[in-house]
Amino acid sequence: MTKTSYRGNPDAVRALVRPDAVHRDLYISDEVFELEQEHYFANTWNYVGHDSQIPKVGDYFTADIAGQPLIAVRHTDNSVRVLMNRCSHKGAKVVTDNCGNTGKFFRCPYHAWTFKTDGALLSIPLKNGYEGTKFAECDAAKGMVAVKNVRLYRGFIFAKINDVGPGFEEYFGDSLSSIDNMADRSPVGELEVAGGVLRFMHNCNWKMFIENLNDTMHPMVTHESAAGTAKQLWAGQPEDAPKPVAVEQFLPFVSEYKFFEDMGVRVFENGHSYSGVHFSIHSKYSSVPGYEEAMKAAYGAERTAKILGEARHNTVYYPSLTIKGAVQTIRVCRPISAEKTLVESWTFRLKGAPDELLHRTTMYNRLINSPFSVVGHDDLQCYRGIQEGLHASGNDWVSLHRNYNESEIGKRDQTVIGTSEISMRGQYRAWSKYMTLTM
Repeated sequence: MTKTSYRGNPDAVRALVRPDAVHRDLYISDEVFELEQEHYFANTWNYVGHDSQIPKVGDYFTADIAGQPLIAVRHTDNSVRVLMNRCSHKGAKVVTDNCGNTGKFFRCPYHAWTFKTDGALLSIPLKNGYEGTKFAECDAAKGMVAVKNVRLYRGFIFAKINDVGPGFEEYFGDSLSSIDNMADRSPVGELEVAGGVLRFMHNCNWKMFIENLNDTMHPMVTHESAAGTAKQLWAGQPEDAPKPVAVEQFLPFVSEYKFFEDMGVRVFENGHSYSGVHFSIHSKYSSVPGYEEAMKAAYGAERTAKILGEARHNTVYYPSLTIKGAVQTIRVCRPISAEKTLVESWTFRLKGAPDELLHRTTMYNRLINSPFSVVGHDDLQCYRGIQEGLHASGNDWVSLHRNYNESEIGKRDQTVIGTSEISMRGQYRAWSKYMTLTM
């Protein structure tokens, strides 16, 4: 059988996505993965990091987006800049650490070319050696390449590599309300990264992880062994007995189908969505002494009730960022290959809030998101099984038919039952659109 070639063939790429199903090559094809890096990720707004990671001038951290190494740095004017991590001379990475402070300039470790923190060329050794040449006219003289499309929103840094496609607000639309709610949970309206990052390598395609976040048909099945055990251990306790934090966080994962169906899911254009429109697995966490009082002092009783009344489950900012505002954690998807994905889990402190909230956040991150999580390993086992199973022949398509209605196509914003596969269908419509913008 002749394999389809997708490079330079946008029609073949579009044919991978049907209104109610997707082709298995989206998960297992190395060629499709390479094209995603060149086109899809480069054409869309991706999360880079948080500005609290670089509080001082010269602070920087690195990230890879669209297969390209980047540096986010605090410039001398206190702005945040995003640069290609590439010396304009021979192409060496200018910094190799994950984070640090470079002072007022970057210095390439190969030939000691230096660059200002906005990327401009500062100095080169033996400059007279370039006299009489066309050096001043070439790209090397311009310094490190700065990413033009950068947006800082409530501390979250986003970047778009290519110039095609919509601007930041148009791309995310009203889905930004989840970031607003997460930041507004601080009595001063600000977040900061607290502690380090948990990195968890997944042997699967990145899209499996993103799909799963708003798949509410799997928890009571996949997590029966982990959260189900916690439920059995807690059985028989009085209804009003205070739950340990771990039990409080584990138990909702084995709620019944009706619970997740009634939660609701809201979907937006461009693949963004969140589950937990009406309530979520985070809705019944116990109160933290002093927190609500601090919020009321900052916002008043009515607005405080509105902010804390939102308990969204997972918000997906397609393709790379997922947040849980109710417990101040985020996960960032870093695709490595067609069958390997690095997932980063970060915790945030609500500035001005009691430290007990941060304790709850870090507990959740360890119990649910970390490489040591029994819940996370439940999911990973399924991802691995899907990745391996999709290599079986005889059926090239993955079904996304549940609760499909053709009237959903083209709507900018809609809310439906929580067990629909509508969020996944929306992701793949966005994938098809932005994948072929530059092909």
